[in-house]
Amino acid sequence: MPEQWTSGGRELHLDLDPALGRRTALESALREAIRSGRLSCGTQLPSSRTLAADLGLARGTVVHAYQQLLAEGYLESSSRTSTRVAALPHVAPNEPAPGSESPGVHHNLRSGRPDSSAFPRTQWASALRHAIGTVPDSDLDYGDPRGHPALRRALAGYLARVRGVRTSEQQLIVCSGFGQGLALICDVLRARGASTVAVEHCGLPQHVDLVAGTGLRPKPVPVDGDGLRIDCLGTADAVIVTPSHQFPSGMTLHPSRRTALVEWARRRDALVVEDDYDGEFRYDRQPIGAVQGLDPEHVVYAGTTSKSLAPAVRLAWFAVPRWLVGPITSSRALVERHPPTFDQIAFARLVDTGGLDRHLRRMRARYRQRRDLLLTALRTEVPEVRPVGVAAGLHLTLLLSADGPSELEVQRTLATQGVAVDALSFFARQPLAERGLVVGYAAPAGHAYQAAVRALVTGLREAFDGRGGSPAQPVASNPRDGIGYSGVT
Repeated sequence: MPEQWTSGGRELHLDLDPALGRRTALESALREAIRSGRLSCGTQLPSSRTLAADLGLARGTVVHAYQQLLAEGYLESSSRTSTRVAALPHVAPNEPAPGSESPGVHHNLRSGRPDSSAFPRTQWASALRHAIGTVPDSDLDYGDPRGHPALRRALAGYLARVRGVRTSEQQLIVCSGFGQGLALICDVLRARGASTVAVEHCGLPQHVDLVAGTGLRPKPVPVDGDGLRIDCLGTADAVIVTPSHQFPSGMTLHPSRRTALVEWARRRDALVVEDDYDGEFRYDRQPIGAVQGLDPEHVVYAGTTSKSLAPAVRLAWFAVPRWLVGPITSSRALVERHPPTFDQIAFARLVDTGGLDRHLRRMRARYRQRRDLLLTALRTEVPEVRPVGVAAGLHLTLLLSADGPSELEVQRTLATQGVAVDALSFFARQPLAERGLVVGYAAPAGHAYQAAVRALVTGLREAFDGRGGSPAQPVASNPRDGIGYSGVT
């Protein structure tokens, strides 16, 4: 018996159990499809004649099955020719997708997320229309594994102008995210005999796991108030670093250490991977140029659209040394030829026309206002916490007093207010000198932000009132942009 029917270009898989008989089997299959959500509320079913022809059944069998499900309330019919799936309150909704928020989270203040409601939909739609209308037929074929030339040209000029990156169209590799590019770099390093990649000992766990997954050994390196401890890099073959705004502490790599980092890379003939994940957002200081500008042959510069536009725009770029272009291009061609061409051309259009600059100026002003509102609320109502890393980015770190509630206790209290934040220890690969929370202030939509701040300070106040912790160091008007860790090599 056929297991699929097609109508109006749509296809649905139906498991018809031959042991049940044709009519009962059809009823059961349709009922299961509705209950599981594969046929959602309002979905129009094919006519009984069409479905009977597709399944090789008698039309009367389909008519009787429809009538039975109409009687049970699974279907509804507004006319003799229109049968749709009914709204069923007793049918369980689909399970949430992995990574989605739990039902109790009303205020998502986790780090690493921009305000998706501010995505420039009109400008992006215009850029996509322009790309679709102007792209030559030849560009619809498989393209350059390094990425579309139009985007690489646009990025070369933009990065030189905005971040001080020294690169060319030929040395830029466009990927579908930072992780993909990092994996390609690690594969090339391993093929060249590398064994160890240094990582900041408090940072994104997925990057550490990715390094390990390529067969290289991650080496956690301490970070203090001046940034990465260059003297602890030792004999590593490469290092992944966030020098402009260390994640998650927020400090900037001191100028003397920037120089020392490049000198170490030259001396060891090692590779520095500079993750400039939120380099566009600076509030209380002038933007700091990329480390890559000091030595383009030993530093890879990486940036993405995840913070500047939205994580859904899967574009990242890597300005790589000349010697790395060929090996990465060869590996890239085997994994994924190139990111979607239309998206690349559309983003190039945003860059070339100044649309990206205008969007970033708007978002800088918006995020700065959010940060200021949050800092004011914390200073006024929760002096027990000390915000650091506040001069840039989309998050800040709240240091907790040593004799107050633990990270877990504060998280649990915040959860009663529907607030989700990250514990500082979650990002650590080694013990930390401080404990705290990492709070993202960018993700909530504008209309919901004040309520999110109110829920956050209410939860923090409840957590400290319950434990009676002593105040931490008072927050200055311009607190130091950094935090020290007690990591060991």
